[in-house]
Amino acid sequence: MLKNNLFLWVLATLITLISVVYQRVTGPTYPVKGSVEIEQSSIAFKLHRSHSGNQDHCVKIVASDSKIQGKLLWKRYPVAEEWKEVNMTREGDTLLGMLPNQPPAGKVEYRVVLSSCCQKVSLTGNNSVILRFKGDVPFLYLLPHIVLIFAGMLFSMRAGLEVLSRNQSNKMLSLYSLFFILVGGIAFGVIIQYYAFGAFWTGFPVGKDLTDTKTLVAFIFWVLAVVQTRKGKDARWWILAASIVTLVVYLIPHSVLGSELDYTAQQAIK
Repeated sequence: MLKNNLFLWVLATLITLISVVYQRVTGPTYPVKGSVEIEQSSIAFKLHRSHSGNQDHCVKIVASDSKIQGKLLWKRYPVAEEWKEVNMTREGDTLLGMLPNQPPAGKVEYRVVLSSCCQKVSLTGNNSVILRFKGDVPFLYLLPHIVLIFAGMLFSMRAGLEVLSRNQSNKMLSLYSLFFILVGGIAFGVIIQYYAFGAFWTGFPVGKDLTDTKTLVAFIFWVLAVVQTRKGKDARWWILAASIVTLVVYLIPHSVLGSELDYTAQQAIK
């Protein structure tokens, strides 16, 4: 029994870690990385897609060859406006270009073009990088949010594996799953959302933020599962359904359909 319990916990942990990493690296805020060839040099780059704080965002490209120059092209997203051009400055081996800070949930799309005497290359070809701005979130709130969300996923997977491996439900695992999703995802989630984007809730039914909405869906399924266990009914399939829904939720890339500033509406107010 002890060995079986240990195996199920290890398996639940692996599933949780894989899903968290997958969600992170496939999300629209994960940096765009790559390399290009210019002047017989290979230039590696990392272009960020998320910026916290009220400072301008600095785009940095390491290009040790002093003959290589850089230009930053940007415009607000998804506003129909002309591209603005910024000449990047050189500090030692690094080219620097500044993107002006935007209000929380504001976005800009940008490209970096490197050039030399006889060559010009866009780091991302014809594609642009979308950068979203947000406010600083105090670490005091961010850390428990991350830890509790992780715990919610872990206990959710463990509860589902209990049903699959032993064909039985576990009330305590279900309660822990609900508790961690409630506190980590809902309670701390609205605090994180407020600090980052100035609104406590932007998911269903008041908005289209998928991060808020998917957390709500997982929470509702666990409420239903726990209610069934409290009634003394066979809640195996409710628990398994809640566990599967939670896994699907965690596999949705982070920040897809996240908060986005409506520049048109903002201008209309002014």
